[in-house]
Amino acid sequence: MDDYLKLPETFEEFSEARKNGFIRVKKIKEEGGLIAGVFCTYTPLEILDAAGLTAVGLCGMSNETIPAAESELPKNLCPLIKSSYGFALSDKCPYTYFSDIIIGETTCDGKKKMYELLGEIKDTYIIQLPQGQDRAYSAELWTKELRRLIRTLEEKFGVEITDEKLRSAVCLRNDERKAKTELMELSRLQPPPLRGLDLYKVLEGSGFVFDIAASAEAMQSTKRKALEKYEAGDRPVSKNAKRILVTGCPIGGVLEKTVGTIESSGGVVVCFENCGGVKATRELADAEADDIVQEISRRYLNIGCAIMTPNQNRVNLIRSLVDEYHIDGVVEILLQACHPYTVEAHTIRRLSSEIGMPYLGIETDYSNTDTGQLSTRIEAFMEML
Repeated sequence: MDDYLKLPETFEEFSEARKNGFIRVKKIKEEGGLIAGVFCTYTPLEILDAAGLTAVGLCGMSNETIPAAESELPKNLCPLIKSSYGFALSDKCPYTYFSDIIIGETTCDGKKKMYELLGEIKDTYIIQLPQGQDRAYSAELWTKELRRLIRTLEEKFGVEITDEKLRSAVCLRNDERKAKTELMELSRLQPPPLRGLDLYKVLEGSGFVFDIAASAEAMQSTKRKALEKYEAGDRPVSKNAKRILVTGCPIGGVLEKTVGTIESSGGVVVCFENCGGVKATRELADAEADDIVQEISRRYLNIGCAIMTPNQNRVNLIRSLVDEYHIDGVVEILLQACHPYTVEAHTIRRLSSEIGMPYLGIETDYSNTDTGQLSTRIEAFMEML
């Protein structure tokens, strides 16, 4: 076998779920498929799908590779950025290892400068993302960026990205997002049929499937089974559990010490507003739109991330979710040195106060040094509720 298709030596260190994903990616490569490594919910997946590329979320939520990254990056940088770069630098992420191209985006300053260094390790294409949604030319600029991406992929990989392929990709992604949204909406029930920790792991695990239709079916199957058990009287969550909305930064690297602690302290996370939850799935694209590239552009630009200024879309979404999911308290999870979210936390704290919603802001990183402190603060918050 060609050395390029061998798994990295560190393969055995990863969890079983990730290993299964790595094996699938390896098989795709062996069969002549192309891999695009991605990081962000702003990455236009439909364009990658239409180009025949398999989009995979790159590793970047572990403390393990941060020391390697700090040999080149400043220590006072967001742990997600350091971890992502560390995985590439140390060759410990098979997804990065197998990627034919990495798609980056100019979200925060730290990420866009990290991408410059990442480009020295792997072919990295950076999409220039507008920093606001309220300018008329923002939509025009973003659409031009997506058209440029299309041309680049066509030239680099010798493919043709037609409107027909894009519309087909939109339909598949819409089905997947609808299935995820409907699964998450089960948590509107009182009590919810799933613990938040279990729900998030299902959503996260869907990223290891790589078959969009199969991912949608898996979400639908999980929803059906959970509802059947619920209607049969199987209630894993106490009716007295306080209903929590989690917002803020991506939480993959801090899931257990935040969400796990909330749910062991008398609460249940019924809604994830952040990148791994509602924010990433609720907005759909119209496959019948006259200009399909422009429509894909509109869909992604509407995402309410803290890198946007102003970020009224996020405020509006949280306000709506608090009512829809019958929320008792808001917990904002912030990664250290993630300036967009740590600064915008003031806005979310103020919003929570305006709507009479108890708020807890947690700033953390991927280490376990603050686990005890977080437990104390979370337990106190839950007791207050």
